[in-house]
Amino acid sequence: MIELAPLLLFALIFILILAGFPVAFTLGGLSVLFGLIFLEPDAFYLLALRLYGTMTNYVLLAVPLFIYMGIMLEKSGLAENLLETMALLFGRFRGGLALSVVLVGAMLAASTGIVGATVITMGLISLPVMLKRGYSPELATGTIASAGTLGQIIPPSVVLVLLGDVLGVSVGDLFSAALLPGLLLVGVYVLYIIVVAQLRPHAAPPMPPEDIAAFRQGNMIQQIVKAFLLPFLLIAAVLGSIFAGVASPTEAAGVGALGATLLTLVQGRFRWSILKEVTRETTHLTCMVFIILAGAAAFTFVFRFLGGDRYLTELIENANLSPYAFLLLVMIAVFVAGFFIDFIEIIFIVVPVVAPIFARMEMDLVWIGILLALNLQTSFLSPPFGFSLFYLKGVAPPEVTTGHLYRGIVPFVIIQLVFLFLVALFPQLLGI
Repeated sequence: MIELAPLLLFALIFILILAGFPVAFTLGGLSVLFGLIFLEPDAFYLLALRLYGTMTNYVLLAVPLFIYMGIMLEKSGLAENLLETMALLFGRFRGGLALSVVLVGAMLAASTGIVGATVITMGLISLPVMLKRGYSPELATGTIASAGTLGQIIPPSVVLVLLGDVLGVSVGDLFSAALLPGLLLVGVYVLYIIVVAQLRPHAAPPMPPEDIAAFRQGNMIQQIVKAFLLPFLLIAAVLGSIFAGVASPTEAAGVGALGATLLTLVQGRFRWSILKEVTRETTHLTCMVFIILAGAAAFTFVFRFLGGDRYLTELIENANLSPYAFLLLVMIAVFVAGFFIDFIEIIFIVVPVVAPIFARMEMDLVWIGILLALNLQTSFLSPPFGFSLFYLKGVAPPEVTTGHLYRGIVPFVIIQLVFLFLVALFPQLLGI
């Protein structure tokens, strides 16, 4: 019976989470219950040390700082200024408004890394404008949802911070490896929109000439500098300090949090009420992440103490699975799991189980981390349960139906899957 206990634990956790039980308490509660049944009481002393080590992990300090930075930037009006300015710059081109949404999504991803905040902000600002300008609902919703999830892969990404901790690799290495794939993915999105705008001109019309003329006759240069300079300075401060080796990701997150606060101050949006709201939301999200992390620490401890990782390794070896066949199996499992549960839960439930097996197979864990991040990003978009679709539907006008969302996102999901396959085939895209 004890040989099957870790697999039973894993299966029960998935079943209860899909049934709607709270993730953190399901992970921690079931794991402790199995520990009480199958382990010696002294083992719980080691579990307490594991939890203490998790909560004092210096790398994970970056999580609340990046969350704070993302929420503060959401309140600063930065996204609104960027979208308005870039839309007018690209306005004379067919699909120019959609192109501006993708590029602003990439810049917000490099500034915040918070997917929900980015999708909601861009949905509120750009979706009504795109519909008013005659864009097809499918192209408008697909562009916004996919651009909003770029924060999953473009550094600084909370996903990469958590993956780095679970995989036991440097977060800085993950950031460096993710930069080129993230930028290439932006380029592929842009290319797709240009092709659609040429093949279906009615789906992506240019902006009215009078709007562009009014923009050019006004303080165009001043507006461009104001819209682009401040976010570029923040991106340079956060990512530049990491890539230059001046600061660790955690220290750079502190710089980003301070920079986002100063940006909000410069924009004239800083208020005591704003600071109070930002700190409350940051505390809420941080507590959610860390309580799940505590439950996940209990799960991985009990699972490994019961020999679950050894059992899985032997099972894979007996099945004669090659490293790449096992990788494919894991990627399919993560993709399917992404339909039903959040990326944080996948990182803390699935990745700790498979990471030791990847390490034993001598596979590059940085490469594995990027593949997992791209996969999780794809699951955020995939109908019927993609979280980005729910975020966008929540702020979309009544005339935008769920069918519009699903039809609009399918081409972007296909692009993501093809891109994931290419990164798996050509690790040199990561510079490793």
